Amino acid sequence: MKKHISILGSTGSIGVNALKIAEFLSKDIKVKYLTAKKNFELLIEQTKKYKPKSICLVDKKLYKNLKLGINTKQVEILVGREGLIEISKRKDVNVMLNGLVGSSGMEPTLSAIKAGVNVALANKESLVMAGGIINKAMELSGAKIFPVDSEHSAIWQCLVGENFNDIRRIILTGSGGPFRSRDLDTFDNISVKEALKHPNWDMGEKISIDSATMMNKCLEVIEAYWLFQLNPKKIDIVIHPQSIVHSMVEFNDGSIKAQMGVPDMKVPIQYALTFPSHSKSPWEKLDFLSCGDLTFQAPDYDRFPSLQLAYQALKNGGTASAALNLSNDYSVQKFLEKKIIFTDIYKINYFSLQNHPWIKHPSLNDLRNLDDWVKNHVNEF
Repeated sequence: MKKHISILGSTGSIGVNALKIAEFLSKDIKVKYLTAKKNFELLIEQTKKYKPKSICLVDKKLYKNLKLGINTKQVEILVGREGLIEISKRKDVNVMLNGLVGSSGMEPTLSAIKAGVNVALANKESLVMAGGIINKAMELSGAKIFPVDSEHSAIWQCLVGENFNDIRRIILTGSGGPFRSRDLDTFDNISVKEALKHPNWDMGEKISIDSATMMNKCLEVIEAYWLFQLNPKKIDIVIHPQSIVHSMVEFNDGSIKAQMGVPDMKVPIQYALTFPSHSKSPWEKLDFLSCGDLTFQAPDYDRFPSLQLAYQALKNGGTASAALNLSNDYSVQKFLEKKIIFTDIYKINYFSLQNHPWIKHPSLNDLRNLDDWVKNHVNEF
């Protein structure tokens, strides 16, 4: 039976790759809904090619531009944040792929889960922001989350058929980004252009900067905590520059399972969309004879202090992770706009974690109010 899917963020890197998969697996996958924030030109192209039932452009100012290129008799057009939420909770799909960037992706994830729709989750910020709220909603609705991040997809695949009580620890791998061996004394001089040049992965601007600061790994530790319900002491990080081993699980008897492959996001996206099948694909395959040596290193917390923030946020609980995530969203944007320097990102995030108005059991409205506090703090830096 053909799976019907919606793609939030169809014009971003995750969404574009997902549509390549949908095109290759067109006999198995039907694209029903697409959304974009601003890129109306690409959304028009995607609409003509994949013929979804409805689309949404979040930026209302660009609606007229979108409408000029779309036959409104053939596709429904929604606009604004409210249109995005509406599409996220429509029940006539098997899987909603959330490829949105940053904390704005949290509410669409929650809306889909509440509606009983399974979510292929590339937006790690959803669980970092509201892991407790989302997990409770999953218990009530029966909906599931299929992780798309390569590290969490790897852990998910390694745990198929395993007894949860047999897990000694999970090991999240990270490439170390573009500054793994750069002189620490030069970090204040890192440019936006340098920070965007990841050695292995082709990603959007936000996640590329997160990889450069290794804040992405910080957020992934928190996401792993909510996905796999493990004590944070059982979640470790190892630096693996080649990005071939995507993550590992160590069991009580000392055996370790690793999920491996080329650094290509189409692989974990496809698994999330076709689960439980590993469908055939034309993507590049791993060749052991040509991939070179695989090396592993301990994380350098002096070079990447952001890594420690994950464990502090989980220890603090409550709104700690949400404050950290929101602060990172805004500080990365300020860095991209060249309003702060690279090392300021950590300083801003650390202050937000330590000094925000902490709430033990936040509601969705509490998280919205926290957003205002963090935004003001970052703007005042």
